[in-house]
Amino acid sequence: MAKTKELSKDTRNKIVDLHQVGKTESAIGKQLGLKKSTVGAIIRKWKTYKTTDNLPRSGAPRKISPRGVKMITRTVSKNPRTTRGDLVNDLQRAGTKVTKPTISNTLRRQGLKSCSARRVPLLKPVHVQARLKFAREHLDDPDEDWENVIWSDETKIELFGKNSTRRVWRTKNAELHPHDNDPKHTARATKEWLRKKHFKVLEWPSQSPDLNPKENLWRELKVRVAQRQPQNITALEEICMEEWAKIPATVCENLVKTYRKRLTSVIANKGYITK
Repeated sequence: MAKTKELSKDTRNKIVDLHQVGKTESAIGKQLGLKKSTVGAIIRKWKTYKTTDNLPRSGAPRKISPRGVKMITRTVSKNPRTTRGDLVNDLQRAGTKVTKPTISNTLRRQGLKSCSARRVPLLKPVHVQARLKFAREHLDDPDEDWENVIWSDETKIELFGKNSTRRVWRTKNAELHPHDNDPKHTARATKEWLRKKHFKVLEWPSQSPDLNPKENLWRELKVRVAQRQPQNITALEEICMEEWAKIPATVCENLVKTYRKRLTSVIANKGYITK
C-alpha cells in the first residue's frame, strides 16, 4: 500500500481555522483539495489533543529535537537565504549531527520548502515613476520607431569564475540609442561620441531590464552556450561568438514587434518590474 503524503503544518492549521469559522468538512476538503476523511481526521485530532502537530510515534525517533526544529525554523524565518549547510553547522555546534536531506525534510514538515529566489532590480519610488512615465510616453509610438533603435546591454557568462561578454544589436538605418543614466553612458566623452555620430539619445529609465529586448537574447545565448559545455575561457569566447551568430534575425525582429506589450505590462503593473 502506498504511503500517503503527510500534510504540512500550514495546511493542518488552515483546516482547523476553517473549521472554527463554521465550514463543514466537505467544504474544507473541496477548498483545499483534500479528502473529507483527511479533513475529519485533522479536526478530530485537534479536538482531542488541542494541537495539529504530529504526535509521538513508535519507531525511530526524530533526528532533530523539538528545540532543534524551533531553532532552525526561527533561523530561516529571520534569514530566508540561510543554506542547508549553514543549518547543519548550527545543529552540529549544538550537539546534533544531521544531513542536508534531514534538514529539508524537517523544514518541509514545518511548511517550509526551498524555492529559487527571483532576481529582480531593487526599485526605489523614483525608478517606479520613471518607468511608468517612459511607458506612457512611448506607448503610442509606431512600431517603425522601435525598429530604428540600437538596443545595447551587457551581460556576464561565467566559466568556473567571472567572465563577461558585451554585444550590441544594430538594426539597419538605426538612429536611436537607449540611455539608462549609467555613469559610463552619461560621461562627457560618451555624449560627445554620440553627438558626432548623430545619434538621438533615448532617455532610458534605470533598473529596467524588462524593458530591454536584449535580455531575452542574453537568455537565449546562455542556453545555447550551456548546451555546448565549454571547458575553458578560450572555448567559451569562441562558442559565445558562434552561438550569437546563429540566433536568427527573426528572433530579434519578433522581440521588437512585440515591444508595445512590454510597455502595457509596465503600466498595468504600475511601474513595477513585470517579470
